[in-house]
Amino acid sequence: MEFCDDCGSLMTPQDGVWVCPNGHEKARDSEKEKSMVTTEGQESSEVVDMSDVDNADIGPTTKAICPKCGHDVARYEMKQIRSADESETRFFTCVECDHKWREDDH
Repeated sequence: MEFCDDCGSLMTPQDGVWVCPNGHEKARDSEKEKSMVTTEGQESSEVVDMSDVDNADIGPTTKAICPKCGHDVARYEMKQIRSADESETRFFTCVECDHKWREDDH
């Protein structure tokens, strides 16, 4: 990854130079790029079969009422999807009907 010295944006390689979304350019350094790590070719299209896994074994659960079926247990995970000074968003999946919903702090 290369970041723009002027604005801090992520740069992409184009025609032998690094270019940021704001139009700033920086010369490419082939020696420096040898140590860069790429995600190219690391994508996995392998499907994981979870059909034989018990719901209790798939992450933590909590008491939460499913808005679809009314069941009171759901798996959850928390993700930071907004700026760092905002609270995390909680994502729930009902263990009974697999309905998914989210809960934000306001």
